[in-house]
Amino acid sequence: MVHDFISKVRSSKSAQVVERHWLTLAFLLGFIVDNITLNQVDQLFDNLVLLTYVVVAMLALLFLYAGTAGKLGYTYSPLAQKYAPLLVQFTFGGLLSGMLIFYGRSGAWVESWPFLVIILCAIYFNETIKDRVGRFIYNLTIFFVGLFSYVVLVVPVLTGHMGPWVFVGSGLVALMCMYLFIQALFKIIPKFLELQMRTVVFTVGCVFFGFNFLYFANIIPPIPLSLKEVGIYHSVVKFEDTNVYQLTYEEGAWWQWWHDSNKVFHPTDNGNMFCFARVFAPTRLKTQIVHQFEYYNTETSAWEIRSSFRYDISGGNSDGYRGFSSTINYQDGKWRCTVQTARGQVLGREVFTIDSTTPVGNLVTRMR
Repeated sequence: MVHDFISKVRSSKSAQVVERHWLTLAFLLGFIVDNITLNQVDQLFDNLVLLTYVVVAMLALLFLYAGTAGKLGYTYSPLAQKYAPLLVQFTFGGLLSGMLIFYGRSGAWVESWPFLVIILCAIYFNETIKDRVGRFIYNLTIFFVGLFSYVVLVVPVLTGHMGPWVFVGSGLVALMCMYLFIQALFKIIPKFLELQMRTVVFTVGCVFFGFNFLYFANIIPPIPLSLKEVGIYHSVVKFEDTNVYQLTYEEGAWWQWWHDSNKVFHPTDNGNMFCFARVFAPTRLKTQIVHQFEYYNTETSAWEIRSSFRYDISGGNSDGYRGFSSTINYQDGKWRCTVQTARGQVLGREVFTIDSTTPVGNLVTRMR
């Protein structure tokens, strides 16, 4: 009777859909878990979660191919072939979504498009690749993408340093870990891996050099920094001997209750324009932040840098390191304040409009 019930459930349309897409569902489950659990890049729990994904993905892949090769015996080989792919996809989903979360926080979402493309491609190929060789290359590619992303994220957190040499060194560490993993695979499936070695080396090399290209082209966000807040104000005052800032901005309409900075800046006579930002940096990390005021030239349809300011920040404050800049070199039109690293990697932007034809409204203040 129970057997009949199970047979009916498995033969239902819903069950057939789930079975057909079970790997993708496991992949998406990893996304859901990450969005619930991950919070801050330098927290021990978050790092343990990401490290667990890497280790479990590695072990699951080894068990999968050991089972496929029949090296786990008649009892455990079928189990490995059936359940290891689910575990692999769950850890892939968790690892990639964790990277998307932290890389997305590290820069403007529009600047994080490479990870969005990688994840969309991962889901697409997860559904379309069915042959044994293609699946093998796919698994190794996604694993190395996750491994590389994790290592270049965690090394600056542990060392307190970031920059080109740290990124390249972190990438080499990830490449060495991948080499050791492939050596372990070679002991399990030597003949099969030997036939695919050229493709494996080419794919891993493409991922390695691809990430380095994206980094030095300033396309990858400046991990592990993250922008907590940025806004435009009429004045920013830091109280002496405290870490409290007073921000003054123009009160918006009643329906703009969520705005706590100026989206439309109405200048006052001889008044400055201020850009205030909070940037999170992990403990022990010290670097420079740049505020860049840019004007959109409608004649050339391009952004022009009008002024630039930089200051040092240090990590350890979960609320973010606060800093500001000001300028009197402005005119009516569309503007933005870009918050970036000294290398030009964008953390985020605040786009606003300057309108001197309308008098300034009621000014309000808030403490930060």
